Amino acid sequence: MTRIIAADDQPDVLEALRLLLKRENIAMVPATSPAGVLSALEHEDFDAALIDLNYARDTTSGGEGLDLLSRLRALDPTLPIVVMTAWGSVEGAVEAMRRGARDYVQKPWDNGRLIATLRTQVELGRALRRSLRLEEENSRLRGNAPQMIAHSPAMQAVLRVLEKVAPSDANVLITGEHGTGKEVVARYIHAASKRAAKPLVTVNAGGVAEGVFESELFGHVRGAFTDAKTDRAGAFEVADGGTLFLDEVGNMPMQQQAKLLRVLQTGEFTPVGSSKVKRADVRVLAATNAHLHDGVSQGRFREDLLYRLNTVEVQLPPLRDRLDDVPQLAQFFLKRIVDRGGTPARRFSRDALEALVRQPWRGNVRELEHAVERALLLASAEEITARDLLLGAPERGPALLESMTLDDAERHLIQRALARCGGNVSEAAKELGLSRSALYRRLQHHGLKAS
Repeated sequence: MTRIIAADDQPDVLEALRLLLKRENIAMVPATSPAGVLSALEHEDFDAALIDLNYARDTTSGGEGLDLLSRLRALDPTLPIVVMTAWGSVEGAVEAMRRGARDYVQKPWDNGRLIATLRTQVELGRALRRSLRLEEENSRLRGNAPQMIAHSPAMQAVLRVLEKVAPSDANVLITGEHGTGKEVVARYIHAASKRAAKPLVTVNAGGVAEGVFESELFGHVRGAFTDAKTDRAGAFEVADGGTLFLDEVGNMPMQQQAKLLRVLQTGEFTPVGSSKVKRADVRVLAATNAHLHDGVSQGRFREDLLYRLNTVEVQLPPLRDRLDDVPQLAQFFLKRIVDRGGTPARRFSRDALEALVRQPWRGNVRELEHAVERALLLASAEEITARDLLLGAPERGPALLESMTLDDAERHLIQRALARCGGNVSEAAKELGLSRSALYRRLQHHGLKAS
């Protein structure tokens, strides 16, 4: 629920505001003096402040109200402040805006304009706070993230491309199998770009339902649909000046592709339920494990959208093609898990590292990370051995299946598909050519769980 603090030295004004805002589902905390406002902000958080400029001790100049405004800006620069004034001079309004007010209303106010002003400023304040949180998170990631592990020739080639592409504003399509590290590459590109100080916003483009796609990407205004209680900024607006990462873009329905294409062509979008066109300066990174050129030829993906996304394509090799990186990746995951706390420090034995390199890693880097975490939890000695990894014998393909019963072979294939997909039932079902519900029935039949 939206909460604001309102300050005026006239109790009847505060009561009128309270009743008006209550009808709009906005909670109001009243204050009759600047000291009361400052005291309230020391103990509570608010979405906005609505403050009078004139108080009993200062009825002509508005100096006390302007001083309060300056102190509020110093206390919380993200708090939207709307000022009220009965004297309505242009000079007073200009000075209030100069000191940090977001907007102003003149007494006696128009109810509709007052509510619209407050709602707009509340939503802009929330968007600003979300953006700052994202910037802090991105800074933390940049500070803590290691250099990309790229000792193998295959990853060295990728790294050379990234070093050239990252500083530019070019859209990049990141392709590769599940678990190859596409999101890590997106973070690397953003951190090495001139947009690094701005937000990196991630959207699972292939997993957004049709009904909320436009709201998720372009935002909406209050009343646009049943649950739209307030205005909401979409991913493009929040990412303005920064980077938008569209994951699983190959799974987008054609109708959503058309909507995305229009924004990429013009840089303009319209929030759901609004007639106001907005612009956003956004660099787009997209990722997919699908072959989009095949999708184009089969009519499942728009060719014009592919060219918009694919200024440069970065194809990540599967882990089985970069086995030189496996020991370093395993050591990295081991250290990261230990640094989180809760597990004792351990090291890999020689036979454990050799076992890791021999594995086919159908689930790629994600599967390797899970294997390291499992071994760290299960190991009883200071050294992690091959036995602790619980990898089993390396996969031998069709020859292995030929020695199994039909039931055992099905169980084996389901387990391998789940491992490759990191436990994601929907992705595993797609690989196996089953519906999600059918795979759940087979899991129950075999006594398996999707971890």
